Amino acid sequence: MCVIGLDEYNRISACQSAKQIWEALQTAHEGTTQVKQSMIDMLTTEYELFRMKDDESIQDMHTRFTSIINEIHSLGESIPRNKLVRKILSILPNSWESKVNVITETKDLQTLTMDELVGNLKTYKMKK
Repeated sequence: MCVIGLDEYNRISACQSAKQIWEALQTAHEGTTQVKQSMIDMLTTEYELFRMKDDESIQDMHTRFTSIINEIHSLGESIPRNKLVRKILSILPNSWESKVNVITETKDLQTLTMDELVGNLKTYKMKK
């Protein structure tokens, strides 16, 4: 009773077992399976439609992208690292086409991390 707030205590006070308590708290915080799946669907659509804005920096784009990915991950879904790297390369504006081609031809996209990619893109932008 000292660890949880009054609202949560009221939600679970009638529960008879730890399993019932867990399920009640899980539903309260994550929603039902249907709500969770709807959130996953919405975030997946947001991921698929994600684009870098014309006036956006690499860091700002990466922050927005990471936010979507983290929310998807928190709901129990995951996207392979190599797909995330390929997604970033595909959403860059046309002005980045030469850099995208260089990265695609010289790097192993199966092992390239997001941090390495973003660092590479930031370095390119600073030199440009």
